[in-house]
Amino acid sequence: MKPDLPPDWKKELQEEIRKEYFQDLLQFVKQEYAENTCFPPKDLIFNAFRHSTFENTKVVILGQDPYPNPGQAHGLCFSVNDGVKFPPSLKNIFREIENDLNKPIPFSGNLESWADQGVLLLNATLSVRAGQAGSHQKKGWEIFTDRVISLISTKKEHVVFMLWGGFAQKKMKLIDQTKHLVLTSGHPSPLSANRGYWFGNKHFSQTNEYLSKNGKKPIDW
Repeated sequence: MKPDLPPDWKKELQEEIRKEYFQDLLQFVKQEYAENTCFPPKDLIFNAFRHSTFENTKVVILGQDPYPNPGQAHGLCFSVNDGVKFPPSLKNIFREIENDLNKPIPFSGNLESWADQGVLLLNATLSVRAGQAGSHQKKGWEIFTDRVISLISTKKEHVVFMLWGGFAQKKMKLIDQTKHLVLTSGHPSPLSANRGYWFGNKHFSQTNEYLSKNGKKPIDW
């Protein structure tokens, strides 16, 4: 199995993908997909990078791992395929956008339109065994995606990082906050949102204000 990365990401990550841990990870993933049902489909594992090139990335939203249920995961964190019922966290994301920007909740939970505008929808772990959340954690994916975050922080300027919940906020140490905007809040999952840690964070309007202020086109959420 080879990492299906587009040219600009491959160039930036060429040293990383040659490392022994990453080659071991690819072998693990190849075996898992051969022996078990896993998500997302194998050809969509690196989908986030295909939609948001290194050059175009101006917002990073970090998830934990892909949805483990059939038909949901397609390689973009929090996103689901067209026609799939919104998972609870995604429903709360759309509710916050509605409150923050007065935009109606969309019919589809497919976030490809965000990704195509430069929103890197990055899960910390890029694959999962069906029905077993977290089953591919601590196999090497986190080392790789931490490197992606560090690379963006080091080589780019004025990127917005949205870190939702305790897991994502641990990544703050990888980001240079003197040249990027880091937005934190509770996770959009019902457990956190219903306790008052998500709604009202206004991350989407804050992101667009920051991008505009730094000469970048705002995101059409």
